[in-house]
Amino acid sequence: MSQFTLNLIFIGLSFALYIGIAIWARAGSTSEFYAANRGVSPVMNGMATAADWMSAASFISMAGLIAFTGYDNSTFLMGWTGGYVLLAMLLAPYLRKFGKFTVPEFIGDRFYSGTARIIGVICLLIISITYVIGQMTGVGVTFSRYLEVSNSTGLWIGAALVFCYAVLGGMKGITYTQVAQYIVLIIAYTIPAVFIALQLTGHVLPQTGLFGSLNGSDTKFLTTLDQVVTDLGFKSYTGHHGSTFNMVLFTLALMIGTAGLPHVIIRFFTVPKVSDARKSAGWALVFIALLYTVAPAVGSMSRFNLTTTMWPGAATGETFSQPAVSLDSIQNDPEKEWMRNWQVTGLLDWEDKNGDGLIQYYNDGGESEALAAVVTEQNLQGNELTTVNRDIMVLANPEIANLPGWVIAIVAAGGLAAALSTAAGLLLAISGAVSHDLVKGAINPNISEKGELLAARISMAVSILVATFLGLNPPGFAAQTVALAFGLAASSIFPVLMMGIFSKRINKQGAIAGMLAGILSTLLYIFTYKGWFFIAGTNMLEDTAANWLFGISPASFGVIGALINFGVAYVVSNATEEPPAHVQDLVESIRVPRGAGDAQAH
Repeated sequence: MSQFTLNLIFIGLSFALYIGIAIWARAGSTSEFYAANRGVSPVMNGMATAADWMSAASFISMAGLIAFTGYDNSTFLMGWTGGYVLLAMLLAPYLRKFGKFTVPEFIGDRFYSGTARIIGVICLLIISITYVIGQMTGVGVTFSRYLEVSNSTGLWIGAALVFCYAVLGGMKGITYTQVAQYIVLIIAYTIPAVFIALQLTGHVLPQTGLFGSLNGSDTKFLTTLDQVVTDLGFKSYTGHHGSTFNMVLFTLALMIGTAGLPHVIIRFFTVPKVSDARKSAGWALVFIALLYTVAPAVGSMSRFNLTTTMWPGAATGETFSQPAVSLDSIQNDPEKEWMRNWQVTGLLDWEDKNGDGLIQYYNDGGESEALAAVVTEQNLQGNELTTVNRDIMVLANPEIANLPGWVIAIVAAGGLAAALSTAAGLLLAISGAVSHDLVKGAINPNISEKGELLAARISMAVSILVATFLGLNPPGFAAQTVALAFGLAASSIFPVLMMGIFSKRINKQGAIAGMLAGILSTLLYIFTYKGWFFIAGTNMLEDTAANWLFGISPASFGVIGALINFGVAYVVSNATEEPPAHVQDLVESIRVPRGAGDAQAH
């Protein structure tokens, strides 16, 4: 059976499962559409939350970014998991106790202002649309390779699938679909990792294999990887080479951004009791850890496999020689078929610059003396592996390692499950903000439940079209795009939720001014270096560390935006009147856990 047929079978079966669940769990009311009728158990909600959370950025892109950067990109692991601790302890149970459907609805009620609610909607839309671009990028990458279609065709296929189960099922259908998607993606991520760990280190667990020895050698795997990449002139894999200050800020931005993501927060509105919200967060951490503890091994082993493909002698400990693979072997060797397959997608490419029939692979700016001697002696023309998109590393790794066809097929299904599960959650958050907070909350408060449900489905359909269009021209790797969304959430939603829960003094004027100051300052900073956010291809300054303000990257600026938000809200609130007494009593009732474990939210 051909690889394409296997891919089609595994992907087709998973799609049939998702659509079947959506039909079975079709939402018939706004309560089912927005919050699954508040009937989801903590364990199931934890699994659905993990799928909602572990997006294309986690499944496809994160390990690829770690593969090419090493230790410095462990920030993704620390920030994204640490944020769940904040969410579980500081936000989830209190927001569930408040008993609303959407984040903007909480903001509007807590700050007794329709204007605050509308600004909350705008912030949510900016965050969610930025985030969903990364998911659609992942869908396009996966489809273009495994179904042998163009990237744009893959995006439209993915959009059609999300339309089928998200528009029909709402939160009720999405929840049960995400449980199935979690099972698919965790199996798809773990199985090839186990195979490759056994191949390279003899360890069944990738987590222990990462710190084990390379097969047939007394040298630790990571030590060998460091030696291989530094011989090629690249920076050491396990070393810290960037700004510690920026690394800390980026980790914090991911943490507080996690706690402020609307599509994650609304998952905690689906459980029956307040105490179940915190339990759900705990279960989500358990399910997330099953993938996140494997990701460092996947990243390092995929980097090793790619490098030894381009420099075969490195795998056997050969001393430095010209690192290259012949064009003849790329065209004819079955073990190099993966290179031909990925070249078709445009995500991997090479060029024989000096016409010697070899593809050279090394870093032009490297400091290796042996490398410098070879470059000078043979008059090499530079790294001829011209394109390696980071998003392909997890998907291509099973092919590079020559794993069985069914493993490659299940990885394809898993990558799509990760991207589609998060895309559906984001689209639901967008749909709820438009239909519940804009249409019902501001435009037509007397709309019937049937009319609101129709508005929710129409807004989700429009959101899918917008997300697909934006996914056709993504600004970067999936994880990079998603990281910007975290900065926006950190600067806008997280501070206003924290102040809304824990401060009785913050009033509507402070909340409005804080949100605007936080998100506008962050958008301005992002726009300065990544002009695509407003005008494709236009930016005011080159996106380099030398140009960043105080060395703060655009993805890290969310922390500064959050501080601006807190500061402005505090100053404005103290310069204006206190919130009404009933609002202060409301804040007190949210915080005080009198019978919270058994209380049903109203």
